[in-house]
Amino acid sequence: MTTVQVLLADRSYPIRIRPGSLSDIGEALVKEFESRRVVVITTPRVGGAHYAAVSTSMARAQLEPHRIDVPEGDRAKTLRTATRLYDELLELGADRSTVMVGLGGGAVCDLTGFVASTFLRGLPVVQIPTTLLAQVDASVGGKTAINHPRGKNLIGTFYQPRLVWIDPDVLSTLPPRERRCGLAEVVKVAAIWDARFFAWLEENVDAVLKLDREALTHAISRACGIKAEVVGLDEREAGLRALLNFGHTFGHAIENVAGYRRVRHGEAVAMGMVFAARLSERFGLACEGVSERLSKLLERIGLPIEPHDWTKEKNAYLRAIAVDKKIRDEKVGFVVLREIGRAGLYPVSPERIIKGAA
Repeated sequence: MTTVQVLLADRSYPIRIRPGSLSDIGEALVKEFESRRVVVITTPRVGGAHYAAVSTSMARAQLEPHRIDVPEGDRAKTLRTATRLYDELLELGADRSTVMVGLGGGAVCDLTGFVASTFLRGLPVVQIPTTLLAQVDASVGGKTAINHPRGKNLIGTFYQPRLVWIDPDVLSTLPPRERRCGLAEVVKVAAIWDARFFAWLEENVDAVLKLDREALTHAISRACGIKAEVVGLDEREAGLRALLNFGHTFGHAIENVAGYRRVRHGEAVAMGMVFAARLSERFGLACEGVSERLSKLLERIGLPIEPHDWTKEKNAYLRAIAVDKKIRDEKVGFVVLREIGRAGLYPVSPERIIKGAA
């Protein structure tokens, strides 16, 4: 078992990573919590693949799991779905010791964390991410959110989980497209923080894509380690943590224009990172060739590097960027890539972002 510790004083928690560990979650929960009542938030597809192993493990540990299904993907991240979960928790008689478990991808992790943070002013939450993207991003760091029709993740809280439990073996049930999307976030943290890890990815990305256990576990562990370092230094995104938004300003705009359906989050982030790297060079803030090196790695993974409808939808992207939650004084805290392994914040108006990319 590999353990990455997120150090946040009395809210510190472990990320446990081991292939084949899904069947051990019940024992882990018994060691961590006194309550026997567990509410598992999942989706029909993920539940069909993994709930039996999770619930059997919990029952073996004499826990009492209750499953609630929510829609797949960003369709779950709505106030309507959150309200339905509140209603079901009330019907179950949930109290402040009831453990909420998110079993699924990034949307499930976001929704579960949000509901846990707001119901009865806070229930303990455990994340069991089942996609690569969720394992290295959404499940770690305590940012919870649901979407608003005018923008992604506009309604949310900072609320840390008590435990993150990662079984890399569950990724074998994912379609290749979803695995590629998860790698976008792995590339992101390497690009902004760790040049050696980025070079390792360039050498080993094929093995990771093939789900080689050793390579995959290392990629997940190092990506989680980077995020844990950043979150430990800046939990509430006062400055440094904002670097984790690399690629997300334009990425969220792409998702918004696509109605959160046609484009996967990882694909949007990949396009957003290349967009940001190219702008970094045009603004004179990056070393020459940074965007090309980033683009080549993303293309090897099989991720898109620019939207096909950029010219047609330019105004729509501008409107979407203009409601970005990171705007301060009419400027976006745009994350620029100065070189591989080093990023920075650059306050800039949405208009200049679009003009610079024209």
